[in-house]
Amino acid sequence: MTLLLALGAAGLALLALSLLFDGILEGIFGGLFGGLLNGLFDGLLSLPVIAGFLSMFGFGGAIVQGTTGAGLPTALVGGGLAGLVAAWLTWRFSLALMKDRTDPAPRGDDLIGTIGSVVTAIPEDGYGEVLLRLAGHTVKYAAKSAAPVAQGTEIWVEAVPSSSSVVVRPVERP
Repeated sequence: MTLLLALGAAGLALLALSLLFDGILEGIFGGLFGGLLNGLFDGLLSLPVIAGFLSMFGFGGAIVQGTTGAGLPTALVGGGLAGLVAAWLTWRFSLALMKDRTDPAPRGDDLIGTIGSVVTAIPEDGYGEVLLRLAGHTVKYAAKSAAPVAQGTEIWVEAVPSSSSVVVRPVERP
């Protein structure tokens, strides 16, 4: 039973190390045989999967041996089955996380056409400040305009010359 518990603890230690070194095994096996193994395993030989197998193999075997009083061969079979289930679940969960995609990050050009309001008056030859909504967040930008714009005026973004400034004009309502 001590050997099985040691295997379980080694699996947990490997799991902790996988937080830092995950991707190493994929890189090693992906380069073998001219990259033929790269798509074959598709994350099956990752450190989290191996760590999940090893820890469940050890702890599952120790549980089987401790609760049934069976010998080591029975404990190894029970631990092996538990390890395979844990490895498969870890692999499937990893695939699901890797396939999860998010929306693209907003770019400066996404601001063009946005309506906002002036929070610091914009002089004719200088910069003021405007509040705009970008990706659901209110963001303050330095703003320049061809004509002076008073504080509180509703504006429309015409151009984005830099990541922190915009060119605006007042919104004209009919």
